[in-house]
Amino acid sequence: MKNTRRPWTLGAVLAAGLAAALSAPPEARAQQKKTLAFVVNGASDFWKIAEAGVKKAQGELPKYSLQFKYPEQAAAAVQQRVMEDLVAAGVAGIMVSSVDPKNQTDGLNKIAGQSLLFTTDSDAPQSKRVAYIGSSNVALGKDAGKLMLKALPQGGKCIGFVGLPGADNARERIEGVKETIKGSKVELIDVRGDEIDQGRAKRNVEDALAANPDIACLVGFYSYNTPRIYEVLKETGKLGKIKVIGFDEDPITLGGVKEGSIVGTVVQQPYEWGYRGMKLMAAYLDGNKSGVPKDGIIIVPGKVIDKSNVDAFTAGLKQMMGK
Repeated sequence: MKNTRRPWTLGAVLAAGLAAALSAPPEARAQQKKTLAFVVNGASDFWKIAEAGVKKAQGELPKYSLQFKYPEQAAAAVQQRVMEDLVAAGVAGIMVSSVDPKNQTDGLNKIAGQSLLFTTDSDAPQSKRVAYIGSSNVALGKDAGKLMLKALPQGGKCIGFVGLPGADNARERIEGVKETIKGSKVELIDVRGDEIDQGRAKRNVEDALAANPDIACLVGFYSYNTPRIYEVLKETGKLGKIKVIGFDEDPITLGGVKEGSIVGTVVQQPYEWGYRGMKLMAAYLDGNKSGVPKDGIIIVPGKVIDKSNVDAFTAGLKQMMGK
């Protein structure tokens, strides 16, 4: 029997495909966009600022769908699973603050082999990531060291507190502090880690004060560490008697700087990481690689906030966050 059906031409096939795409519901068409994801190292209010930057970038990248991911636990294995799930779902690019760069190299390389990989906040320079966008954590540490020297002209013992001691951002901040106070009478005698566990972070401060009654200064290396220091000092009646140096712009930290109970805080620009980072990744995937330097390092400078500029900084931060 003769086949009387008309053969499909290339034009007909293309037309049918286009018609099907246009007739698909909006949510289905949205799924056809390339996806970029920002994966953080743990739950912290600090990341809300970066998330606001990603939100702004989304408004300027209509061909992309941007996601912001918080691992349920600050652990390298959990973070790796989050990234692998994203890759399995077809994500085109991932920006990550690595929990444990030294021990995550193989896992990060696996991700880099399947999608565009950028790092932020805590770099993984031994991995195959394309670029790092964030602070120079050594420079941030040096700024904190200068605040310590200013606060303790006669010298004194200091203890630091940090979330992930093995992360590059922590290690480099501590390195910067030590380099700056070297040869002075200011000492950093210990740094205690908490794995981004808020309860443990507070207990670390309580234990440090109990074991070191002569301590002169406490340093919060992660955004939430300084608020926990503030709380413990207030509860024990030692607020204002022990010098406090902070990192980042938690509201409690900024309030302490304003009232004079915190000497100062070294802040970063996570909003720019989210905004510029997503834009750079999209441009790179679209074939424009000019925004990535040969060494793959894009430094966003930090700032020192003290009583002289805390009001102006806080006002600018509220405007940035749309508050």
